[in-house]
Amino acid sequence: MAKANKLVKQLARRGPHRVLKGDLGVAGLTGVVYTPEAGVNLPALAFAHDWLIPIKRYSRLFEHLASWGIVVAAPSTEGGPLPSDGRLAIDLGTALDIATEVRLGVGEITVNTRRRAVAGHGFGAGAALLAAGQEDVRSLAALFPAPTSPQALDAARSLELPALLLAAAGDEKSLTSNAAQLAEAYGGDARLRILPDGSARGLAEGISAAGLLGAGKAHKPTQKAVRTLLTGFVLATAGADEDYSEFAEPDTDLGDAIVWRPEDDPEPKTPSALDVIRGK
Repeated sequence: MAKANKLVKQLARRGPHRVLKGDLGVAGLTGVVYTPEAGVNLPALAFAHDWLIPIKRYSRLFEHLASWGIVVAAPSTEGGPLPSDGRLAIDLGTALDIATEVRLGVGEITVNTRRRAVAGHGFGAGAALLAAGQEDVRSLAALFPAPTSPQALDAARSLELPALLLAAAGDEKSLTSNAAQLAEAYGGDARLRILPDGSARGLAEGISAAGLLGAGKAHKPTQKAVRTLLTGFVLATAGADEDYSEFAEPDTDLGDAIVWRPEDDPEPKTPSALDVIRGK
């Protein structure tokens, strides 16, 4: 436990690498790529955005991951009001191929083609689940997952990869979150961690029109917690770094995040109409 807390404090800070930003468009896909300036055999993470959330609102998260030696590729497709998690899943696969097969940065990094992972926020979590079933990846992360297509839940049942699931306290089972359902249905080693002070819509950075209207706004404690947990999880799984193995162990409490178990919340929570409007 002492080691885990030490690692949490360590990864909460920016990593040792200088970060470079690039454009996936040079390889034919709209989106961005963040890399450390130098490194060998690096892991790659493809990230899927939430509904109506532009990729630029995750820039600090991507910078943090890259500062710890993780290459991040994030497509900015499916940004309209009626997006397809299936199409975004295909774009995640393309983003991974670009990250692992195209020369990045100034030629001072190499990416290991077998050290790949996918992650998604909200709606994007469904795309990440589908991509994990279609691509050669080592792990996936579903951050505050929202119900999308039935195929995403079916994919969860068939997956055996290590998975990190995150939810805000009280939002494990609701009309806007299927985190507990995914954890119970998942075919492999999944862990659902609850952020007691978390906000499902708070991961996106900066100010948005929806936030000004009360439909969720940036929440720095949520952003800090997710940066820490996701970085450690990717390093431990896709990166195969034993120094961070605590982040891949299902029963270890990490910082303020609490491991959720089905007996903790046997009954679904039915949110009020105001909760739905606010994205809780």
